[in-house]
Amino acid sequence: MIKTTSIVTGLLFCFSILLIFQYCTSTGTQNHDSTEDISNLLVRSEKLQHGLEWDQIQNLYGQLRDKINGADDDEARLTLAKLFIKEARVTGEHGHYYPAALKSLNQILLKPDLKKDIKFRTLTTKAGVELSLHEFNDALKTAEEAYALNNRNAQIHGVLVDAHVELGNYDEAVKFADKMISIKPDLRSYSRVSYLREIHGDNAGALEAMKLAVDAGYPGLEETAWAALTLGEMYLEENNIDQAFSIFEDILESRTDYPFAIAALGEVYLAKNDLTAAESKFKDAIEVIPEIGFYLSLAKIYKDQGRTEELEQIKPEIWEMLEDDVVNGHNMNLEYASIYTELFPDYDKALAYAMTEYEKRPKNIDVNRALAKIYLKKNDSEKATIHFELAGTTGSEHPELKEISDELYSSI
Repeated sequence: MIKTTSIVTGLLFCFSILLIFQYCTSTGTQNHDSTEDISNLLVRSEKLQHGLEWDQIQNLYGQLRDKINGADDDEARLTLAKLFIKEARVTGEHGHYYPAALKSLNQILLKPDLKKDIKFRTLTTKAGVELSLHEFNDALKTAEEAYALNNRNAQIHGVLVDAHVELGNYDEAVKFADKMISIKPDLRSYSRVSYLREIHGDNAGALEAMKLAVDAGYPGLEETAWAALTLGEMYLEENNIDQAFSIFEDILESRTDYPFAIAALGEVYLAKNDLTAAESKFKDAIEVIPEIGFYLSLAKIYKDQGRTEELEQIKPEIWEMLEDDVVNGHNMNLEYASIYTELFPDYDKALAYAMTEYEKRPKNIDVNRALAKIYLKKNDSEKATIHFELAGTTGSEHPELKEISDELYSSI
């Protein structure tokens, strides 16, 4: 199934709430007349209105609107874009917030004679949004433009790590990660080192680096919760179920109703073959945010249990969510390929989507692993072998590679 908590996706511009709140005032409001078409701040669900956080977010949004309407303030536009990025992560409303962020950023970049620093920070943030939308070639181009303006900033190195990873340029990704951690050893840099170690088959080293990432984070912040979530998932993949469970529970102690931790508990119960408890957790997570991965996990339970009626009921919601993402600029090729491979089998459609993505990034190991699986389903062992070998070029020990290998060579 689709893994919704990839560390590369998870670390795109996770920034401290304390940093954003420097711009807050107690008088900012969400509801006032605007002289400009500024994208709306959507009301969070009740479960996401953590303490003073939601009040502060609304106050900041109101202040930023006032600044933009009053003086066309570039700093305010950039902070607004970062606010939208954060809300996309927290609320799951990607279809609204990522286009809103791009709109704000592009309004800055349209201006002639921008100061070097504001242009650099705007391009860096834009590249992060393009990564979140899975437009990796665009992200690399934007990031390289930012890098030409400032090659001493840790954040732009992180964006370049992510872009090169997704495009399959793993040697380049390692170089930028090494430089990033030398500039600023923190949660973001340790997390990227962890991911690169995992890609290259050093699972023990990956675990060590992710522990450093969690230790470097501020307790209670979303980015720290995300790093801890990834650490728990790494333990779960090693079948260290108790340790994973403990980490997910700890996340929920510091960040109540964090939906990804709730869903991760569902994965723990799946590992224990307690499908009833797993189903309950996925439904709890869905009540918090409309994350497609939660729906897919629930649909898989229905399919595995032969609950055809419930599977058919959830199917339109899945297609609708995917279509909404695509309409709003989100490349979902691999997600479609995975669904047509595993959940609603149609191997020709799965292949078409996967090949579209392969044409964009032929060296990426995840894309090649997806193609190997699809070709196995289509009984084309020759092409499956080609993509299996490409998927293994980094020495990754991804569990699916062993499954593909066993199927490919079981008759030899």
